[in-house]
Amino acid sequence: MVSIAGSKKLKRQMAPLFWGITRKEKRFVITVKPGPHKKNNAIPTAVFLRDTLKLVTSLREAKTSIYSGKVKIDGVVRKSLHHAIGLMDVVELENVPDIYRLVPTEGKLLKPIKINESEKSKKIVRVASKTTLNKGKTQIGFHDGRSIISDTKVNVGDTCLIQIPDVKILEVIKLEAGSQGLVIRGSNSGQIGKIEAIEDGTFILPKRVILSLDERKIEIPADIIMPVGKGEPVIQIK
Repeated sequence: MVSIAGSKKLKRQMAPLFWGITRKEKRFVITVKPGPHKKNNAIPTAVFLRDTLKLVTSLREAKTSIYSGKVKIDGVVRKSLHHAIGLMDVVELENVPDIYRLVPTEGKLLKPIKINESEKSKKIVRVASKTTLNKGKTQIGFHDGRSIISDTKVNVGDTCLIQIPDVKILEVIKLEAGSQGLVIRGSNSGQIGKIEAIEDGTFILPKRVILSLDERKIEIPADIIMPVGKGEPVIQIK
């Protein structure tokens, strides 16, 4: 049987703060395996159950829940302790009434919030790549590793409201002036403001966004902004 490359554990001192783990109990903690999200931007499923939500008290209990198929991520049962749960992922747990979505908030990269059951089949994804295939077809790649062949007119940096788990585009939200933008990384992560302008990139500087946050304006790289709607966010993110 082929094994997946990479270590299955990580020193606790090196783990991201948003995991919510204790630092001095043991030396190691299980880590994220290669998957839909980058290692530093995701939480392993077992850590999410035990340390973030505190629904189980030990790794043994987390294993029992996960291996018995009680955890759904974006509508799909996941049976790996190391599966990466990341930005905008929807998590359902058997026999638990609450449904969670992971969003940036209060300066943290990821934090679970409770959402209504009517929203569990909806998710916002950022367009990370766009490739032209044979016969003029276009493949769109999203931030969570998904891809779709579609005629929908989008650009890298735009976001799509999709239906999960079948990846059907419901709405496109453009990265443009007038849209509401969510900061997904950095010291302002979790804040939502109005996009005032888009500045083109140069040889030295990346593409940038002028974002209005309350009474101040900030200029930040476009790749850490996720458009979430025109007036109000199209789904619950707070």
